[in-house]
Amino acid sequence: MKFYLAWLTLALSPLFAWSQSRGDSFPGKLASPVPMEKLPAPTREAILKVMKSPTVTVLAQAEEFVAHNDVYQWLLDHPDRTAIAWRRLGIEAMDIRCTRDGGFIYKDDQGTEMMWKCVAKSEAGRIWFAEGRVKPGVLIPSVPVQAVAVLRHVEKANPKNADSTIKHQVELFMQTDSKAAAMVTKALGDQAPKMAQAGADQLLAFFSGVAKYAHAKPDKADALFAEEKRTSMQK
Repeated sequence: MKFYLAWLTLALSPLFAWSQSRGDSFPGKLASPVPMEKLPAPTREAILKVMKSPTVTVLAQAEEFVAHNDVYQWLLDHPDRTAIAWRRLGIEAMDIRCTRDGGFIYKDDQGTEMMWKCVAKSEAGRIWFAEGRVKPGVLIPSVPVQAVAVLRHVEKANPKNADSTIKHQVELFMQTDSKAAAMVTKALGDQAPKMAQAGADQLLAFFSGVAKYAHAKPDKADALFAEEKRTSMQK
């Protein structure tokens, strides 16, 4: 499961591009999970800069599933451990590392390096901010990007047990220079829209898939979530 694919695929399709800047106080289709005025000014300005003038944006299909809400919330806070869980299930997953400031980083030997951090969190969802360089293809040079992900989720607890029905949805925004966007779009052609939508949907499945597995097989949860013995990347 490529967690950073959601960021990458946003650069792929002019069909999702906005033709002009957006002037709303919170310009997303999904409501902010946290009042923007409660965020530090530098954080708020960085988020709105991307959201109001995105190169591309895409809204994932809402997904509903049954899981333990505390496990789902823990996975949202630990994408590095979520990726480890996928690998333990035999699914290829990227190697996400923690950074010293509480963020996360992914890099590969092809020129992609993305760093992201949860900059807002509440019972209603999260906002992630990401930046770095991505390299979508062998013949395509890496391009600089900034991105914002707005995740909304709602839980309906089952009073008879510890289960919860969780519904979540994410909206992604990406900003890069027009030259880089045109270059990537030209290389990928008419596959770009499908890839962009798939990337957004996959971001939801990255978390819900492991949450659903842990719910269905609680006896395997401890082994699935055990921490690897390695040193977190210092950045």
